[in-house]
Amino acid sequence: MFGKRITLFKLAGFQVHVDLSWLILAFLVTWTLAVGWFPERHEGLDLQTYWWMGAAGALGLFVSIVFHEFAHSIVARRYGIPIKGITLFIFGGVAEMTREPPNPKSEFMMAIAGPIASLIAAGFFLGLDQVAQGTGIPVAVSGVFAYLGWINIVLVVFNMVPAFPLDGGRVLRSILWGTTKNLHRATKISSTIGGAFGVLLIVLGAFSFFAGNIIGGIWWFILGLFIHSASQMAFQQMLIRELLAGETVRQFMREDPVTVSAATPIRELVEDYIYKHHHKLFPVVDDGRLKGCITLNRIKELPKEEWDARTVGDLALPCDSGNTISPDTDAVQAFSKMHQTGAGRLIVADNGHLAGILTLKDLLSFLAMKVELEGEEISPVEKTMQEGSAS
Repeated sequence: MFGKRITLFKLAGFQVHVDLSWLILAFLVTWTLAVGWFPERHEGLDLQTYWWMGAAGALGLFVSIVFHEFAHSIVARRYGIPIKGITLFIFGGVAEMTREPPNPKSEFMMAIAGPIASLIAAGFFLGLDQVAQGTGIPVAVSGVFAYLGWINIVLVVFNMVPAFPLDGGRVLRSILWGTTKNLHRATKISSTIGGAFGVLLIVLGAFSFFAGNIIGGIWWFILGLFIHSASQMAFQQMLIRELLAGETVRQFMREDPVTVSAATPIRELVEDYIYKHHHKLFPVVDDGRLKGCITLNRIKELPKEEWDARTVGDLALPCDSGNTISPDTDAVQAFSKMHQTGAGRLIVADNGHLAGILTLKDLLSFLAMKVELEGEEISPVEKTMQEGSAS
């Protein structure tokens, strides 16, 4: 979902990140407020004041979204649902769950916590607006409070639309799950509604665009695409978890991977290994011990004229949780790690020894066969991933 992101701070044990796409949203919000929203509602102020109000409004929106996602994360922790962190991106924010909620109640409580937090924030800011107006605080301040109260109400209304993966869609899924006792069916229904809602936003965006509301139409169109895609991906991820349930990395790993020695010259690595096997990652093994790994990205950082003088040992990366996994690790966890990091291969290590290599292609091949045998249709997205993960 995310591109490059920056870690901002830690809140109650949760890492708060901002995706670089958020900078686009921050600028657009600031610009929209400074040239449109505030001048239309508070006439007579100078241009600099409007821009300060716009910046304050964007900052307040940032805080509001973090507060919303923080509420999700706190309740998730209460019910034993692991949350990796909170990330803000161009379409808002997300608390990053590493697995599905254990039962309908935990799903409902976690989902409803965000809108409740936004309602509290709305009441807080609207209360500050009333206090500011009653005490003669400048309109530039009270106007920002009023906007933040209004935008938090909008967050509540929008998020409570029963379209998965919005909060309202998760509430709907929890109700369907509790009623049918079938998470698969509940997810499929709520995801279908989410996809339909995304299509509706796309259509509304197109109408708005051709009606003259160009910027608004583009935003609705892009948001619709995002929700439609996210709803499909949510169901696919749940299906993958079901299909991989109970399996370990040991079942899928290749036990005889191609390895390189730390003494191998970089030119030899490129010509005899990368060009021959087409892999982007190789385990570095000496005397039967796993010393680390060498990646294509590391080689790209080295000037070509130094390929003869430098060896694999000079560029090898240590084995860590980002590139290495245990053979007894749950396959669902391994797939999630690949999905989150974009890695096509993971080194499988056991007590400092190389046990094998796990590839995304092998996992997806298994999923495709199991889906075919058990009657589910594998999505075009997964087919594309399978075809493109040869390395």
